[in-house]
Amino acid sequence: MAIEVKDLCFSYPGSPVTAVEHVSFTIEKGERVAIIGQNGAGKSTTVKIVDNIYKPTSGSVLIDGIDTKDKTTAQIAPHVGYVFQNPNDQIFNDDVTKEIEYVLRYWKLPEEEVVRRRDEALDITGIRDFIHTHPFDIPLPIRKFLTVAVVLAVGPDYVILDEPTAGQDNWGRAQLKIVMDYLQSKGKAIITISHDMEFVAENFDRVTVMAHKNVIADGRCRNIFYENDILADARVKPPVCTEIAQSLGIKEKILNLQELVAAV
Repeated sequence: MAIEVKDLCFSYPGSPVTAVEHVSFTIEKGERVAIIGQNGAGKSTTVKIVDNIYKPTSGSVLIDGIDTKDKTTAQIAPHVGYVFQNPNDQIFNDDVTKEIEYVLRYWKLPEEEVVRRRDEALDITGIRDFIHTHPFDIPLPIRKFLTVAVVLAVGPDYVILDEPTAGQDNWGRAQLKIVMDYLQSKGKAIITISHDMEFVAENFDRVTVMAHKNVIADGRCRNIFYENDILADARVKPPVCTEIAQSLGIKEKILNLQELVAAV
């Protein structure tokens, strides 16, 4: 089972300019995929079409064989979860507990299931200490984990993280790894949009490169970060340790500090 994006095109209403042109890729359950590229490459538009926030101008998106064309965003929510870059775009309750439980109670799940999912999401995201706090009284980096907790409680098979490391400290980056490891242990797919190449190199197996409103490369992270022509076309720099290794003439494909130290 997988997300299948087929020849996707999209233009914003009233605009003659296309934001996405003939994009195709497949993401299977259990994969970790990072979508990278400069601003304007079509990354956010593409994943918002996958989440059914936008409808494609042409082409199609299949989620486990389900065509999203005639489905609402709410109908796709049990399958695909989207964590926005800015948590303020998603939060609308006045209490952390209410925020996490909202969709579960809307679905009229049994009380014990609501509590189980809520508590699991609180523990995995590390925000239990804020359980009775107004969301907008929580520091922004931690508030982002509240929106992650909401998605975890819903339990979709595909989770999209939009710039998850933006504004995060070392605690936040470590907690993100805990969340992603948990999701992968459950067979979920993790899809991120990120300009943080160190984060991508440390946590993602596969990289999809977008430029000129299309996918220009798709492959293993270790290989993509050594495709200098592709990265230049996408106006993306590889991780710093990769750049240092290349400047030193190290033949091994280096992605992180530990590998660099070992190679030197």
